[in-house]
Amino acid sequence: MIRYPATTIKTIGVTAPSSGVGKENHALLKQAIKRQEQNGFTFVTGDTAWTQNMAKSAPAKKRAEELMEMMIDPAIDLILPPWGGELLIEILEYLDFSKMQPKWILGYSDLSVLLLAVTLKTGIATAHGTNLIDLRGEQSDETTGRWLSILQTRAKGSVAQSSSTLYQKEWNHSIPSPVVFHLSEPTVWKTISGGEENFSGRLLGGCIDVIRHLIGTSFGDVQSFRKEHIPEEPVVWYLENCELPVADLKRSLTQMKYAGWFDHCTGIIFGRSPANEPNQEYTVEKMYEDLAEELDIPIAYDIDLGHVPPQLTFVNGAYAEVRVVNGKGTITQQFI
Repeated sequence: MIRYPATTIKTIGVTAPSSGVGKENHALLKQAIKRQEQNGFTFVTGDTAWTQNMAKSAPAKKRAEELMEMMIDPAIDLILPPWGGELLIEILEYLDFSKMQPKWILGYSDLSVLLLAVTLKTGIATAHGTNLIDLRGEQSDETTGRWLSILQTRAKGSVAQSSSTLYQKEWNHSIPSPVVFHLSEPTVWKTISGGEENFSGRLLGGCIDVIRHLIGTSFGDVQSFRKEHIPEEPVVWYLENCELPVADLKRSLTQMKYAGWFDHCTGIIFGRSPANEPNQEYTVEKMYEDLAEELDIPIAYDIDLGHVPPQLTFVNGAYAEVRVVNGKGTITQQFI
């Protein structure tokens, strides 16, 4: 059984379990908070949100303590960190998962370590999607802007998202955009088969660069999660690659396979990537082909997920139906 947080979101807690915002970028965080205050939200902002030193916002214990304070505070409805980072994994040993009550946590990149660990350890649904800094624009693009409607979906309800029209090829901070991103390239969802694909299962995933480090730890026990929370149900993995070259990506996926993470998997969806550098002639497309053949499952790629915006909001633990046809796609999530 998956536990879904409440749909009423009035107060947002901002803490930095990975990287905080250094002084040079305080204006971005203030702008994001002000923009969402204009949308009717109240904010509780922790100390770690405003600091950054030695590749993290604060020492691991302090980051964990602040996060736990917000997790058990009944006045906070959603935890929305500024952005990702590098060393979130350091805080996991200091978290008391037994005290966590269903409450939305939203983010991506390094934050996906926390999202996946919380869902696997507790059965509480978590949301992989936009960070707070990317909500500072005068408006949101249609894809990013769905984050709130996803989190407001009631238990036993369903919500559908469609592929974006355009995506951002590269960042250009010198030219501000009303929607933060510069969406210019036509979005095309692809499949290894080259044809239509339909598959379904419980969603699990995140940024493969970092969630792979949960393998073999108590925070990445997929088998126990499946047995306790989704017995006999299939899984759909959603994965995005931030920095790994193709060979390293394949090593990581093979390790996931050896660890049993792909047992009872009905399909994998991969996000667009700023990395995926080929090794000799070994391209990411050939790697996807190899993986699809090894696991005997469909694979879709270049979907709206991760570090090449915009991205959909994926809920760990939700039951999803994935359909990709003619370069477009839909993902319908059921909160059951």
